[in-house]
Parts: sequence; C-alpha cells; structure tokens
Amino acid sequence: MQSEPQAVLEDRFGRVVDYLRLSVTDRCDFRCVYCMAEDMRFLPRQQLLTLEEMAFLGQAFVSLGVKRIRLTGGEPLVRKNVMSLIGNLGSLRGLDELTLTTNGSQLRNTAPALAAAGVRRINISLDSLHPERFSAITRTGKLPQVLSSIEAAQQAGIERIKLNSVIVRGQNDDEVVALVEFALARSLDISFIEEMPLGDVGCRDRQGGLVTSEEIRQRIGDYYPLLASTESTAGPSRYYRIAGSTSRIGFISPHSHNFCDSCNRVRVTCEGRLLLCLGNEHSVDLRAVIRRYPQDMPALQNAIVNAMALKPERHYFYHDDKPQVLRFMNATGG
Repeated sequence: MQSEPQAVLEDRFGRVVDYLRLSVTDRCDFRCVYCMAEDMRFLPRQQLLTLEEMAFLGQAFVSLGVKRIRLTGGEPLVRKNVMSLIGNLGSLRGLDELTLTTNGSQLRNTAPALAAAGVRRINISLDSLHPERFSAITRTGKLPQVLSSIEAAQQAGIERIKLNSVIVRGQNDDEVVALVEFALARSLDISFIEEMPLGDVGCRDRQGGLVTSEEIRQRIGDYYPLLASTESTAGPSRYYRIAGSTSRIGFISPHSHNFCDSCNRVRVTCEGRLLLCLGNEHSVDLRAVIRRYPQDMPALQNAIVNAMALKPERHYFYHDDKPQVLRFMNATGG
C-alpha cells in the first residue's frame, strides 16, 4: 500500500497537523488507576474499526501530509492480528515514522516483528520500580514482565525506547530519581507526565495528587544537573540532557505548561472518532464516512480536511474544579 502526500492539514489557527495518534483498541490487560475504572466496560467489537479500515484511514492521513503515526490503545498489542496493520502502515510512502505506545506486557514476544516492520521508536509505560507498588498502580500488571520486554526491545534493535512515567503525589513521587537512574543505566529516554483528568476515577483527588513538571525537574536537578535541549520528537515533551549520557529526560506538562500553541496532532479512537483535541470533545465520526463511502478516498480526505475547522485553540481540562472530559484515557487513545 502506498500513498503520495498531496496536501497539508492546517487548522484555523495556522497550525499544521502532521502527526496522528491512532488507537487500535480500547482494551488493555492492565487497569492503571489514572487511566481506567477498576470495573471497565469495553466497546463491543462490532463498533471498532476493522484493521483494514484503520489501514485505509492511515493512508488518507498520509496523503494529506501526516508524517508520523503512533499506534496506541488501550494496549495496542492485545488487538488480534495487529501486526498486519503495522505492516501495512509501515509500507506507506510519505510516512517518515511509525511508532508505538505500549504497557510492555506483550512486547517481549512481538519486539522482533515490530522492528522488522519498521518500528524504530517505542514508548513503554513504567510508573514504579517496586513490584508491589507497580501491581497496585496497574492493578493487574507484573513488573518483571515489563522489565523483560524493555530488554527484548533493545535486543530486537528498536533504536529509541522511551519510558513514560505518570507521577502522582503520595503514590510514586518518591521514585523520580530512581526512574531517571534506571533510564540512564540502560541508555533509555524517559518522560514524566502530569496526570491528565480524563474520565471519572472515583473519589481520588487528582488535583491534590498533581506533581508538576517543575517540581519533578527540581528533584532531578538536586542529583543531576539538567541541560535544556532543543530536541523534539513531534510530541509535547520538552527535553533535557544530562552531561555524559545519551538519554533524554522529557516533561509533558498539560497543566503547568500549556503546549497547545504548537499542537501538531490529532487522535482517532478505535471506533473511528477523530478527536481534534485531547482535552475537549470536538470530534468527527470518520467510521460513518468510511462505511457510507467504502474505499472512497476523496470522501474520507474531505471529511478530515473539513474537520480541521473544529480544532480548538487550546484545552480546558477543568470547569468549576471538575474534569470536563468524561471519556477515559483508554478510550481517548494514549
């Protein structure tokens, strides 16, 4: 499957969209406390886009100038036959980079196939290095399984592996330096993420648990001087370096450092909903377009182009101190 870039996607604020985050499933074998409710109800399978529809969607976005596609979930590697989609997307002419965000549970067995399909960068969630705490945060996850997957990805030749750590006060904020040292020792990148208030996770105080990027940066700086870097991976991370190390230390700050002015991305959920903003509900039903006009590339392209007019200037996570976005992160697409 091939596609030639024909245009660019630009919103009404002059921002060019060249990055798609495509969720392949809302299902996950973890139940991370900041991402899901403990008793989750997932979408009926018939509501999901087929893998063939996702490949067609990817082709449409690349034809409109998208250069990077990141596959997300839920946990993308639990989707049956997902490697066929990865192979199809990896062969798109005009796509510079196909990447993946994973919890690491399935990566140990799939890393060689991912590398062979052209995946050069992978993000792996890792919020704790203590097995019991890791299990408490993920509710079902096993730390040794994830650690072995990180090693397997390196052995498979994945060129850049980044750890994603959501830091919550009173939960894992005492592990910031240990997580940095873990990354440094293995030449991994790491990004610290301020928790995003998506979905109702019960009575837990998200605002009270917020640890800002600035606080995390100061904690690291007490041990390792951080050197600001101009590097970018097309996402929202602001990167720093530590002298003598190849690792990058990133900070994703949706609360304390709004990055909306440079937003270059959109998301498509596993049921084909084009989300124009992580922190708003502005969306377009692309599944309806695909199924009403099967294999009609111009119809799908026009729907995507027209949707850019709905992309808001910025996100507003809270209204009257209450989260305004009710969908969970697994339904949003990582």
